[in-house]
Amino acid sequence: MTNRLSRRGIAGLAATGMAALAPAAFIGTAHAQSTSESTFDRVNRTKVLRIAALPGELPYFHKDIATGEWSGAAISMAKDIAKIFDAKLEYLESTYGNSVLDLQANKVDLAFALNPTPQRALSIGFTNAMIIHPFGCIARAGFDPRSWADLNKPEVRIVVDLGSLHEVIARRFTPKATITAFKTRDDAILAMQGGRADADILAAMLGITAIAKNPGLGSYRLIGNPTVALPSCMGVRREPDTRFKEVINAWLDMNRGTGQIRQWMIEGILQTGAKETDIPADLSF
Repeated sequence: MTNRLSRRGIAGLAATGMAALAPAAFIGTAHAQSTSESTFDRVNRTKVLRIAALPGELPYFHKDIATGEWSGAAISMAKDIAKIFDAKLEYLESTYGNSVLDLQANKVDLAFALNPTPQRALSIGFTNAMIIHPFGCIARAGFDPRSWADLNKPEVRIVVDLGSLHEVIARRFTPKATITAFKTRDDAILAMQGGRADADILAAMLGITAIAKNPGLGSYRLIGNPTVALPSCMGVRREPDTRFKEVINAWLDMNRGTGQIRQWMIEGILQTGAKETDIPADLSF
């Protein structure tokens, strides 16, 4: 004999007015879901906006080891959003992957610079685009590709980080090139540095940052025909109350439209040590 109630048994209890005797777990779960505090209400109540902060991820994040102070494009954005709620910022050190888990666990309210992949969308919500992030490549000195056709040749040696969007894009648009996938992004850059590759396919922010750290790699080029770009969004907790997400979307649309987000992004890029001349003239956000 077991303690489990069959569907017929539960229906019978309800019919005789005895449903209150059903296991508390049924009621407890529903009660917890209905009384869970929304992000909008929690931020307004506590006056604290919690964000996932990623050390060493300029142009979005930088933490000064000496002072503990945070800076970068995402920090500038977060400070401005906090003003809407008259709230202070609280930082939880994280990574891109862990920030998704932190949202699910209700440890943070916002995560920045996330690509809205279908897999991630199963777990968290996404805002409107924070920026549209274009792809291109680091090209060795003397190599000047402008289109994917310029790269799509057997004699062109392309490196990427294994399993990344960079690899997906390289194999889709340059299938005729000689493509080598390395375990990490750093390994691919080392191959460029050692003269074993002609181009490293990278999203714009990563490529510009890499050149700033090591100018000897070559130059970063945005590649067109076609332009390949993906939205980079903010991640939010998936919840029935959408007011917090609606506020963030309104903030994003206004600040993208006025060029404020572009200004913050440029300031973050310059923090990497890049010069204005390192930023492609046709780079837009």
